[in-house]
Amino acid sequence: MAPRHLLSSADLDAAGQERVLHAAETLREQRRLGRIPQALAGRTVALLFEKPSLRTRVTFDVGIKLLDGHPVYLSPEEVGIGHRETATDVGRNLSRWVDGIVFRTFGHDTLVELASVASVPVVNALSDHEHPCQALADMLTLRQHLGGLRGKALAYVGDGNNVCHSLLLAGSLAGLHVRVATPPGYEPDPAVVATAVRAAQRSGGSVEISHAPADAVTGADAIYTDAWTSMGAEAEADLRRLRFAGYRVDAALIAHAPEALVMHCLPAHRGEEITDEVLDGPTSVVLDQAENRLYVQQALLVELLTTPTH
Repeated sequence: MAPRHLLSSADLDAAGQERVLHAAETLREQRRLGRIPQALAGRTVALLFEKPSLRTRVTFDVGIKLLDGHPVYLSPEEVGIGHRETATDVGRNLSRWVDGIVFRTFGHDTLVELASVASVPVVNALSDHEHPCQALADMLTLRQHLGGLRGKALAYVGDGNNVCHSLLLAGSLAGLHVRVATPPGYEPDPAVVATAVRAAQRSGGSVEISHAPADAVTGADAIYTDAWTSMGAEAEADLRRLRFAGYRVDAALIAHAPEALVMHCLPAHRGEEITDEVLDGPTSVVLDQAENRLYVQQALLVELLTTPTH
């Protein structure tokens, strides 16, 4: 059964996540062969963006068009959620015109408010609490390079942020051993960790939270990091550079797992959370992650917009 919305990586169960990943692999191969299905023909999707983006904007826009759907991009200036209109009013109006809503926002509460009144599927294209589309692309990338997910070790080093939350949830569903190392005070949300632990117990994976980057990455199959300062938190940038200084993914850190894949959701602050030689190094798969956003989002929209919910 397809979920009504995808606001969190936890909105997919293990079977649903596997279904989306398998569909994404099929779509990737179909594009390679020039046999892209018209799976969204006649469907219109609103792309409602409060935050700027390169990867999210292009992959949703192009992905929908490739499937013969029609994206409608709505900028912050055009909609003005919280200024011109409430999220509730925007969700109710858009539901009368479009078949789905992709929403990239700051506050997760705004996303939840809009989705609670929308009569069409809503996809979280990023909020301050989660980034489920990125995590799906990351799972697809790991499968692409490792051949599978169950029993593999993914080390995340840096801020316990929205990307970290979705990696914990998606990875634990897939049977990954997810190890997170953050500075003290920057750990992921305990409620998210608890949900991930329960999922890992069912899948055969595991979850570890620590403050020791070297321990987290030792023997890992993949090492992941993200920007130390997210959009909207720029005032904390100087303080975070001090507190995160020992959490840079550089040559010294990846020496603990020299064959590990290097992952980053981008954009990267080169020289802060990751060095050039690692980001551009031989084991980096960051461009595969970016490309795979296209296929998982296509698969997700097909799942939500064309599969009956009951």
